[in-house]
Amino acid sequence: MPKITFMGSGSMVFAKHILGDCMRVRELRTSHFSLYDIDPVRLRDSKRMIDAINRNSNSGRATVSAHLGVANRKRALRDADYVFNAVQVGGYPSTLIDFEVPKRYGLRQTIGDTLGVGGIFRGLRTIPVMLDFARDMEDVCPDAWLLNYTNPMAMVTGAVLKGSGIHCVGLCHSVQGNARGLLMRLKMISRVRKLQWKIAGINHQAWLLEITDDGKDLYPEIKQRAAAILQRQRNKKTPVKYGPNLVRYHMMLTFGYYVTESSEHGAEYVPWYIKQNFPDLIREFRIPLDEYPRRCRAQIEKWKTLSRELACNTKLRHDRRTDEYGSLIVEAMETDRPIQIGGNVLNTGLIPNLPPDCCVEVPCLVDRTGVRPCYVGDLPEVCASINRTSINVQQLTIEAALTQRKESIYHAAMLDPHTAAELSIDTIRCLCDDLIEAHGDSLPRYRM
Repeated sequence: MPKITFMGSGSMVFAKHILGDCMRVRELRTSHFSLYDIDPVRLRDSKRMIDAINRNSNSGRATVSAHLGVANRKRALRDADYVFNAVQVGGYPSTLIDFEVPKRYGLRQTIGDTLGVGGIFRGLRTIPVMLDFARDMEDVCPDAWLLNYTNPMAMVTGAVLKGSGIHCVGLCHSVQGNARGLLMRLKMISRVRKLQWKIAGINHQAWLLEITDDGKDLYPEIKQRAAAILQRQRNKKTPVKYGPNLVRYHMMLTFGYYVTESSEHGAEYVPWYIKQNFPDLIREFRIPLDEYPRRCRAQIEKWKTLSRELACNTKLRHDRRTDEYGSLIVEAMETDRPIQIGGNVLNTGLIPNLPPDCCVEVPCLVDRTGVRPCYVGDLPEVCASINRTSINVQQLTIEAALTQRKESIYHAAMLDPHTAAELSIDTIRCLCDDLIEAHGDSLPRYRM
């Protein structure tokens, strides 16, 4: 009977998906599910929800425990076989700081959870907490696998792998649905019979290197259709809503390959789309500035109703397994029925033309022996070049978190493509100082 710990179980919808999925697996139905959070209300509600699912969809076969706060963290982790992580350090108040302080300098963002100053400071808040988790795991469950879902994925997963000795893989939603989602948006999916694809790169900026239908290359038609959508948008003859992913299409037509993450994400990873001096680009590519704070406010408002529905529904069930990787990985390791996933791991020669110690997103085989990354080979050089500009920021942020050197924070922001395209070196330094001050006790004390 495996023990499965969920860190940040106050993320009730995600906990429902992951742990409910586990209960759908015959070999995992008698697992012990250990819930951990620092919010007593959310933890209580999550426990009620998982208890109901266990009772109604699993005949009560599993056992469920709840553990509140730092003092009980080791108890939540002790003897765990698998540890899911979905914490968000700082929540909405910290996210708002990540957006409002840069905005005073004229620096606008869309999501701010992966790269840019928003991603850097989200990483700086999150990595120390994750390293605390890792140190506790080294003490009480040293052989467990940490399955990380928290962003910024490459920074957090890379820091854990470099700063501890635990088993860890980063998991993101943007890989498994990428190829099918592209074909659905371009109205090609209905006639595809045997879809095959290959994706590799870094998190949120991995590349759809191949996409075929029973061996036939689909890229020529994909590019033709994407070009027609972009042309309609430029001509203004047929209004195009934000949904068609205009930035991704433009990137694909410019550099040859489609990226895994959405346009609102991708627009802020590069220096070409969000520019103070070219406001027409924002309109042309329908880039939603300040999108993540809007989503947070909407989720907070929705949460008032949703949390009651999940926690108070004594008949709550989970009868359909989602497509999340989490339960699939646990099942593969427990049963030795192998699967392939897209995982975030250290680059041990898997992609030779990316730095050897960065965090890459590559196909991985999973079985009883664990997560085994697959060799990809060199990326097309233009793809690798774009990735390397993002990796510079990730590596320097990890360095800042591990060494607590303020200079590395400055360097990370100065090398960020979007930030560097908008602000001077001295301005970036001042911006970082303001963000450090604004975040206060949610960050460590840094030294020069």
